[in-house]
Amino acid sequence: MQDDARYLKRKVTAGSLDVHPTEKALVVHYEVEASILGEGGGHMLGERKEGQKIIRVKSLSPSTDVGALAKKVVEECKLIPPSRLPQVEQLLYYLQNRKSSPVEGKTEKKEKRTVKPRELTPFEGMELDEEASITRVDEYIELLYEGIPEKIRGSALILQLARNPDNLEELLHNEAALGALARVLREDWKQSVELATIIIYIFFCFSSFSQFHGVSAPENGSLRRDQDKAVRKYHGLLSKQEQLLRVSLYLLLNLAEDTRTELKMRNKNIVVLLVKVLERDDEELLVLVVSFLKKLSIFLENKNDMAEVDTVERLARLVPCDHEDLLNLTLRLLLNLSFDSGLRAKMVEVGLLPKLTALLGDENNRQVAMRILYHISIDDRFKGMFVYTDCIPQLMQMLYEHGEEETEAELISICINLAANKRNAQLMCEGNGLKMLMKRALKLKDCLLMKMIRNISQHDGQTKPVFIDYVGDLAAEIRAEEEEEWLLECLGTLANLTIPDLDWELVLKEYNLVPYLKDRLKPGSAEDDLILEVVIMIGTVSMDDACAAMLAKSGIIPALIELLNAQQEDDEFVCQIIYVFYQMVFHQATRDVIIKDTQAPAYLIDLMHDKNAEIRKVCDNTLDIIAEYDEEWGRKIQSEKFRFHNNQWLEMVESRQADESEPYLYDNDDRTDLFYSADGITPADGSVSPDFFNDLQVQNGDVHHTGDGSDVFDQTSSSPGRPATAYGFRPDEQPFYQYT
Repeated sequence: MQDDARYLKRKVTAGSLDVHPTEKALVVHYEVEASILGEGGGHMLGERKEGQKIIRVKSLSPSTDVGALAKKVVEECKLIPPSRLPQVEQLLYYLQNRKSSPVEGKTEKKEKRTVKPRELTPFEGMELDEEASITRVDEYIELLYEGIPEKIRGSALILQLARNPDNLEELLHNEAALGALARVLREDWKQSVELATIIIYIFFCFSSFSQFHGVSAPENGSLRRDQDKAVRKYHGLLSKQEQLLRVSLYLLLNLAEDTRTELKMRNKNIVVLLVKVLERDDEELLVLVVSFLKKLSIFLENKNDMAEVDTVERLARLVPCDHEDLLNLTLRLLLNLSFDSGLRAKMVEVGLLPKLTALLGDENNRQVAMRILYHISIDDRFKGMFVYTDCIPQLMQMLYEHGEEETEAELISICINLAANKRNAQLMCEGNGLKMLMKRALKLKDCLLMKMIRNISQHDGQTKPVFIDYVGDLAAEIRAEEEEEWLLECLGTLANLTIPDLDWELVLKEYNLVPYLKDRLKPGSAEDDLILEVVIMIGTVSMDDACAAMLAKSGIIPALIELLNAQQEDDEFVCQIIYVFYQMVFHQATRDVIIKDTQAPAYLIDLMHDKNAEIRKVCDNTLDIIAEYDEEWGRKIQSEKFRFHNNQWLEMVESRQADESEPYLYDNDDRTDLFYSADGITPADGSVSPDFFNDLQVQNGDVHHTGDGSDVFDQTSSSPGRPATAYGFRPDEQPFYQYT
């Protein structure tokens, strides 16, 4: 052999195996690799080339033994390894049952088919009763050689696997699966759009990763062209379906003008069908669907149907959008749905809050967006979430830009609600926010704006001290000639300012407020809400000993007792009046007046066992202080407590004797807790401290979340002991609405 001799090495590698699209034949793909080797065996030059061999099986008929034929094919074709015998059998079985095409010499009667419009989202309607497993992929491939329903199921199971990136590599090496999917897509896409959608989605899963692009965009030109052609036809069919849907829905929308016809549509699940169409991308179709849903949403039953089929989640993707009409209609539909508290919660859950906030800068959609935000702000669970958006700075800017014009009802309504949250209130006061609000409210005598300020003033921390500069302005508004609604908000704001360094005595003297407060304590002198606010104001200023003494000398305590008699059925009045007594017994000057010159202790003893827990709590602690400083009243109070507990004991004993045939009711439990702080309120050792009110609920609606998941209203005042009021939370009142 000469020195420059070369050696040629030829290697043939079997590839995928599939059926011929038109003939009764198998197609074997293979790859030929030719290499030129040097004398030492080193690789010098090489080339690869793909090819395919067609194995025709013209003798295949319905009576042919497929197993025997498959063995013969494997034996004669060296390109097919014996391990692929099962696959060859499957392909031959498929050919045996495939309908003949005209190319094979048989005529085929074309069936007239109509395309039934349906939702074409991936996996729609496919509820599989099993979870796909990569170890069973061969079983799923077998389904691809059967009828259309089985092919849909098999491809859906393979899709389950393809959606998990961990399975893609193994599927990539399964040529039988990829070949079968390509063949089904090429031959059966016309028969089932759903099947074509699933298979295209499988290839889409591969295309998400660059290393698998060879699968989703294969070099096999024929397969790629078939796939592209199928996708184009699919989109063409989709476009035609959407056109048909538009026409059909327009017809139904016109017919729905008759409520009886609309009821029939509702009974046919029209809401469910419309919500499914929301997943489409055609904007004109979406405009029609959202319009239809908006019309239906005014009825409770339809609204409930929408809540059950995740309507809000589907609408969220349309906010915002470039199509102005679609965006406006979507917002109006959301506004209708936002009257439902559960759907409001869903809107927050799917992230609509920041999206709606961003629309406050859109003149065309601001009003609708603000109304939805107002409904969300009603719920105390979501007030705090506005902190994490730029909603409050935008609202404050809008208030500032209004100047002396009347404030929009939607704008001031949402501000009033949001001010009930502590962090929101702090944001509102940042910079010159509070100064702007006070200046505007006092100049325009705007009651709603002052209500917002009142809500801000209720929060402890860094907010209340900011109000010191405006105490004089607010006190100057407390005049008999002012409107009661205006006085109510100004008094309420002052009553919230429980600031330790504030000299209330000076304020009362400078603005001569004591005569006004005393006159307003007379039953019937004003509306109950205003009288109650006067009582709360007296409780606030009574924390100052000099101020409490001045009030006692003015004769306010007898006026409070008279009011207590008149309002004894109103628990809120009773609780706030007793709280005034509680504040006054802390000061020596007023303690003697209450104990020796009034019948207040006797009233407190009568209320010691009131059914209202907060009233009992205030009474018990006030009486404990009185008993500590006056022995005579101390004996009376102790006697009354003993009498009450003794009656409880006797009632319990009588109850046990009557039910002694049912001993299991008590189960050896002596119920000793009845004799120690019967209501679970008063400390067992009788000690008294202002801190005993720390666990009371708060005033005016600031919500705090406790460890057990429940919500309580936080206390307005920084002073321990302010009982909760029903301001803003009366059960007979509806939420504040001002727009139609």
